[in-house]
Order: sequence, then structure tokens, then C-alpha cells
Amino acid sequence: MSEVAAAERPEEKRHEIESAVVRFAGDSGDGMQLTGSHFTMTAAIAGNDLATFPDFPAEIRAPAGTTFGVSAFQINFGARKIMTSGDLLDVLVVMNPAALVTNLADVKPNGIVIADSGAFTDRNLTKAGYTENPLENDSLDGYRLVKIDMSRLTVEAVKEFGLSNKEALRSKNMWALGLVYWMYGRKRQASVDWLETKFAKNPDIAKANIAALNAGHAFGETAEMPAELGTFDVEPAAIAPGLYRTITGAESVSLGLLAGSLLADLKIAFCSYPITPASALLHQLARMKEFGVVTFQAEDEIAAAAAAIGASYAGSLGITSSSGPGIALKMEAIGLAIATELPLVVINSQRAGPSTGLPTKTEQSDLYQAVYGRNGDAPMPVISVSTPSDGYEVAIEAVRIATKYMTPVMVLTDGYITNASEPWLIPDAGDSERFDVTFRTDPEDFQPFMRDDETLARPWVKPGTPDLMHRIGGIERSYDSGHISYDPENHQKMTDVRAAKVLGIANDIPEQEVTVGEAGAKLAVVGWGSTYGPINRAVNNMRDDGLDVAQIHLRYIWPLPRNLGELLGSFDQILVPEMNTGQLRTLLRDQYLLPAEGLNKVNGKPFLIGELEDAIRTRLEK
Repeated sequence: MSEVAAAERPEEKRHEIESAVVRFAGDSGDGMQLTGSHFTMTAAIAGNDLATFPDFPAEIRAPAGTTFGVSAFQINFGARKIMTSGDLLDVLVVMNPAALVTNLADVKPNGIVIADSGAFTDRNLTKAGYTENPLENDSLDGYRLVKIDMSRLTVEAVKEFGLSNKEALRSKNMWALGLVYWMYGRKRQASVDWLETKFAKNPDIAKANIAALNAGHAFGETAEMPAELGTFDVEPAAIAPGLYRTITGAESVSLGLLAGSLLADLKIAFCSYPITPASALLHQLARMKEFGVVTFQAEDEIAAAAAAIGASYAGSLGITSSSGPGIALKMEAIGLAIATELPLVVINSQRAGPSTGLPTKTEQSDLYQAVYGRNGDAPMPVISVSTPSDGYEVAIEAVRIATKYMTPVMVLTDGYITNASEPWLIPDAGDSERFDVTFRTDPEDFQPFMRDDETLARPWVKPGTPDLMHRIGGIERSYDSGHISYDPENHQKMTDVRAAKVLGIANDIPEQEVTVGEAGAKLAVVGWGSTYGPINRAVNNMRDDGLDVAQIHLRYIWPLPRNLGELLGSFDQILVPEMNTGQLRTLLRDQYLLPAEGLNKVNGKPFLIGELEDAIRTRLEK
């Protein structure tokens, strides 16, 4: 019997609940992301459906105890289908006053607030802007406050390992995790196994963290906790059988890019420059060397994009990625890929802008940049990721379009999708249809810009192919030969054919379907990207209340699905929620002359289900 199993006690009667939202918040050095990811793992092991929302500070090494150094991890888990990371919190665990003051507004009335009272020192209270201790006055009367000196209890729990006080306190996140494990009846063995593996070369650290984890759990079991704190039981969700794993958006996109390259029988050359939140993709792909994935960290964004284009020119699949300001720097090179008509996949993990903006906060404000943001008439396909697991399919589709049409393709994801996680039913790779790439080797009648009659794509020729010497470049070139041309009629022809090639992709993508509800409803809620979850839940809730509302969610931003205008025209009203000031709404109005109405927020946070329900009800009941 393991150490953990020996500490388990018979379960007391628990309150059965359908779902819960828990957030861990503390200083950026308190290990809140690790704590949240471990709780996520146990929720998945317990069979719950879930969605997470990691929230990072942008400042590197912000002063400890300050509000701008707070890190948080939120998880919504339940016995039903979970579509978002949750609106309001059932439980907030705070490791210091700064975490309390920055997160308290998200706790539901009468929600549970668990505070490390040992960290509420005069110094920390002053840093957080408190003039008096909120744990000692009536300011938290609207919540179920649980004050525990986790700092002291953690130090006591790990004292046998000879750690310094500072080292011992690094384990208090495990103490808090143990307590929350007890609240929700979770087993600790998976976390114990991870700690033993992670700190295999430093067993005292592993033992200290395990001791803290067990101490927090034992505290819940044995202490006379306030009766209203309670213990809860969340049954497994009814999900399709199969092999699942939790997956973040960065992981799913990286796996999709790999799968797409294998389906096309190409090697990946991923060329990037670090930037938040896009760097996670570089980290993921750098671990895939055994699959022939080449990763290259360039000296800047422009060099990264140019290197990826060079890789495509040489016959590999060139991929680059960045976030908003980095994508702006890449745009000249992306224009070069459009001019040379080479495949290139560009992953844009959007964050709040403009300029450096809010590096760790999410936004959807790069749609204009993706669709329009280049010099000259330079169209390129744009597709978007809707959920953390959706990145797998979208990345494969990006590779298919890029290689079939010899064009750069931009994939729009965002900071929320990149970092958030959810369960993913691992697909059978054998079920995916191959789209092998054919390189031109026949010299007969070869011209570098001769085109396929159906796709208008030019041939892809590897350098060094006998008798197929040719040149390509950014300067306008003759329609067939590729020789530099300033002929006015040729430029008109080349501009027209580049636009026609991209617009023709609409014939090679699925027609738009109604995601929830039926065509012709009184209101269509049209979204793209990470608004999928809250829109889906809000529309379903309103339909349960009898309202005539439907959801339409777009994967293809440009070109738009060929039936979209007719479909949208069947609805009385169109509402477009976006985490920007109305970029898709503008595109839809421009293309279809429809009176689409926007619902917009740009505060760096995802939509709440309640916000969307209020908007839907207001428009249908006016």
C-alpha cells in the first residue's frame, strides 16, 4: 500500500453538484499554474469534462506581493458538457492579499474564499493597497471565508527535510492543492507520481512537496472546518468512450501541423521568434525532432518569416508563428510569400493590442490585420481555431490549403485558446485523408507561373531539379515565365489571378452550417474563434427558455463560405459578439450588406455566458 493510499480515510457524505468553478491565485512565484494543472489532471482522471483558463502576469519578475504580479489558474469541471472556463467562481484560493484584491470580484455571492492568513502581513497588505486586513473586518461578509495559516502549516509539514524557510514555503501550493483535493474527493496519487518523477534527482524536494500535499489533505479531513465549507462530489461526465488526454491550444495546433505535414508527406521547418503567447508553439514543436520537425529561433520576426519562406522554396513546409505585433513585422515577408506563391502557414496567437498591448491577455483584434493587413492587393486565406482541441483539425486544414493552392495561410488563435486546456479524444491518424504534394519534375513546356486549371496554383519545383531552373521574387513577374515585368496589363492580370485563386478556395471548403438551432430563427449569434464556448452555452440556455435563437460559428474567415450570405439573410437579426470593436461585423456588412449588430468587449477577458444571455434576451424581448 502506498504512502498516499494509507492516508486515505472512508469518505464522509458529500454534496453532489453538477459542476464547479475553482480558481487558484497567488504571486507569480507561488506555483499557481502548476497547482491548477494538477487539479485539471485529477478532474480528467475522475472523468469530468472541463475547461481551464490560465491567467499570467505580463511583467517578468514583478515584485512579490504586488497586484501586477498575480498569477491565476481557473478550472470549470463537471458532470455535464463544459463549454467555458466558467463565469463566476465557486471557490477562490488566494495565497496573499494581492491575489484577493485582484480576483475577489469574480467570486459568486456566498462563494468560498480560502485565504492563506499567514501571508496577510502588514507589508503584503500595503503592497496590495489595503489599509486594514480584509480577513479581520466585515468586508468579506458576502462570502464564506476560510482563513488558514497555510504558510505556517506548510513549514511545519516539511520541517523534517531540512529546507530553509524560503524553500519550505515553495511547497505551500501543494498544501493548498491537497486541501482542495479533499474538498472534491480527488485522489493524490497522480500528483505524487509526478512529483517523484519531476524531482527524481532531488528526492528531498519531492518528499517535501508530497508531505505538504498530504498535510493539506489531512487538514481537511481532521480539522474542525467551518460547516459551510463542505465537501463535494462531481460525477463523471457522459462523454463518448475512447482514449482521451487534456490538450492546450498550443499542443493541438502543433500536433495538427505535424499531422498535416505527414499527410502531405512533407518535412516541417518551423521558424519563429519568441513572443507571448505564441512561444508555446515553438516549445511544443521543438520536442518533435524524432518526427523530422526542424525548429529555428531566428534573430527577429522578419528573419523568422523569411526563413520559413526559404524552407518552402526548398521543398519543406515552411511555418512561422507570432502574436499581433510580431505578425505586423512579418507582413512584408508574408507579402513575398503571396508574390512568389509558395506555401506558408502563419499561426497568429492573438493578444490584446495595439503595439505591445497586454501581452498575456486575450483578444480577437487581428482579424483586420489577417484579412487586409498587407501592402497592395495581397489576399490570403484566413481560418480560425474555436477551442483548444479544435487546433488539430484547423492546422491540418491550413496545411492542405497552403500546399494545394501554393499560398500562405493564416491561422487565427488567441491567448486564451493557446493556454487553456480541455479533454481531447485522440483521433485515429489513419482516418485522415492524405493530400500528398507533387513536385514538378517534368521540364516539358515548363513555366514557373503556369497554373493548374482548377486551383490556379503554380507548380512547386525543388531547387536543383534538372532542367527546371527558374527564378521567383517580390518584384512583379511575367504571367508565365516569371521574368521581371513592368507591363501594366501583366500586373493587372497577375493581381486578378492571385485574387481569383484565393476566392476560389471557397469552392473547396464546406458550406456554412447552423451550429445550434435552425436557419430562419429570429436571431443568429455569429461568432469566430474562442467565443465558441460561451456563445454555445448561452444560445442553448436561451433556447431552453423558449427563445428563437441560433448559433453560427465560422472557421473560414477568408474566403467566407459560399452560402454564408444567403444563410445570414434568413435571420431577422444578426448579433456578432467579438473580443474587439467589431471586425467580423464590419466584414459581414461589407460582403453582404446585412445589418449585423456587434457585441464587443476588449478588457482582456473572455465573454461570460451571462453577458451573452443578457444580450440575446434584450434583442428578442424588445
